[in-house]
Amino acid sequence: MLVALGLGVVPALASDENPYADDKTVLRVCAASEEEPYSVKDGSGFENKIAEALAAAMGRKAVFKWYNKPAIYLVRDQLSLKLCDVVVGLDTGDPRVLTSAPYYRAPYVFIQRKDSKLSIKDWSSPDLAKADKIGFVPGSPAQTMMEKIGLFNVHFNYMHSLTDFQDRRNKYTRISPRRVVGEVANGTANAAVMFAPEVARYVKANAELAMTVIPDDNVGADGAKIPQHFDQSFGVREDDRELRDAIDAALPKARPKIEAILAAEGIPLLPLPKSQPVRGPRS
Repeated sequence: MLVALGLGVVPALASDENPYADDKTVLRVCAASEEEPYSVKDGSGFENKIAEALAAAMGRKAVFKWYNKPAIYLVRDQLSLKLCDVVVGLDTGDPRVLTSAPYYRAPYVFIQRKDSKLSIKDWSSPDLAKADKIGFVPGSPAQTMMEKIGLFNVHFNYMHSLTDFQDRRNKYTRISPRRVVGEVANGTANAAVMFAPEVARYVKANAELAMTVIPDDNVGADGAKIPQHFDQSFGVREDDRELRDAIDAALPKARPKIEAILAAEGIPLLPLPKSQPVRGPRS
């Protein structure tokens, strides 16, 4: 078994499934090994880099506890079992954990080819109805808005084609953000609606694509707000207030590095609001 330490790799004893548990010189990070672009075992995920920036600001070294299941299971299967101590990129206020102050705010975006004849700027854009195929993630705020404007059923089959029509009942199936962006790029889809951190890397890498930040002013039929911008935090166990407070204390020092990582990723940086943050799509 190998555990990443900072930028390098050090061996851990095979019989020791919980190394560094009492070592205050390290920050034990719960991390998915195959959750590109967020987290990858080679350390190339932008949240891996953010974890290292935070650890450095705390005067520690980041030690990653890699998990080969989707990141949605990190809290249940890793953090709660005390195999690691912090999860990167949870929605601020996630009820499963104690969350830090938010370190950035992320929007949903429309993705289109720059040469598209469709002008899609917000959820009231008439050209949304002209699109043959729009990619989005089921269960997301994008689906809620697609239902509101009467386009969900129109694009239902295409949405499921993005997982090759795998049965989602009693099973989590992640839609590949790389595939979603690729299908807009090659013309299979006219547009996609995605959480910016998931897709910014791939849009930035393709000069023929552009992202448009969706305004955060949408309401449902009942008048309730349907958020499109979400605050992101570090999460620790509910009883680990000491670590949460240490993270909050280190955030001002870590923030310039974190913002540089986000900017390099191509993620639109939005001002953090002073009001109570809203839980979002990665809960």
